[in-house]
Amino acid sequence: MTDGARVEAAPRLAQWRVDALPCYTYRKSLPFRIGLWNWYLSVERNNKQTCVKLFAENSNSTKNGPSAPIASFVTKLLISLPPNQQTIVHPGIFDKQLKHDGFVWAIDSSVTGRFVIEIEFLDLKVADPSGGEPASIWASHQIKQFSDNIALSALSRMLHEDILTDITINAAVGSVRAHRAILASRSPVFRSMFSHDLREKELSTVDISDMSLEACHAFLHYIYGDLRSEEFLANRLALLRAADKYDMADLKEACHESLLEDIDTGNVLERLQTAHLYRLPRLKGGCLRFLVDFRKVYEMHDDFNVFLQTAERDLVAEVFHGVLAAWSGR
Repeated sequence: MTDGARVEAAPRLAQWRVDALPCYTYRKSLPFRIGLWNWYLSVERNNKQTCVKLFAENSNSTKNGPSAPIASFVTKLLISLPPNQQTIVHPGIFDKQLKHDGFVWAIDSSVTGRFVIEIEFLDLKVADPSGGEPASIWASHQIKQFSDNIALSALSRMLHEDILTDITINAAVGSVRAHRAILASRSPVFRSMFSHDLREKELSTVDISDMSLEACHAFLHYIYGDLRSEEFLANRLALLRAADKYDMADLKEACHESLLEDIDTGNVLERLQTAHLYRLPRLKGGCLRFLVDFRKVYEMHDDFNVFLQTAERDLVAEVFHGVLAAWSGR
């Protein structure tokens, strides 16, 4: 790409200077950043029309990217230079969600000579995943992000600095202090414990004797929004057990997704039994596919013999059914 494809961009304004465009020619700009998205402009000319197109990069191709922008903007075509400059203005676009097709402006005249395409963004919004009103990124996105970060930082300090803690979590070896209100807000099981006249409420303690202190710290860090990725990876199985025990569907799904990502011959049989125990169908399917479709079961004689002797009978039968189906070509 040459400099002629570069778009000058300010926080809400973009201008693309286009050299003389011969008839039946198409040009596309380099990407430029406005708000949360990378944008492109293109222009095409035939003997009757000049077509200008604005579109955002397909953010839905990335798992965590922003949704398609809901945009309000004014588009202008500035032809020639001052003082003889001619300006063609589009009536304006308001609250239009720019998906794959973007915005197309067909001008009923064939523009000759140099010209400038100008986009002035009046507002950019993102859809509310819960179905509420779209929110402006300029009016609310940054302050919400800032507020969320401050709130998470404060929660983390409450845990690490033992600020007004009122409950003790007893792990297998050792204990840690926490806040019953925060635990109750994250888990219906904790909420039930602290809302009724149970031992945990009376003694202000919760015993998690099947969890190491390290895993207990990771569990609380997740609840308080302060879990590091390496800490999560090191304690996935313990976190999965806790998520199932305390009815935390979000943590259970996070563990499920993560355990799917690194199945190998060293862990597949353990993962298979974990999937069966905690009712994780995608993990079970991934393990069975690894063993049967990729024929890894034939490379794991010793480990597979141990599995046959110790695993639940219905799970062993399910594995054998898969092997037999593969043999018969079904």
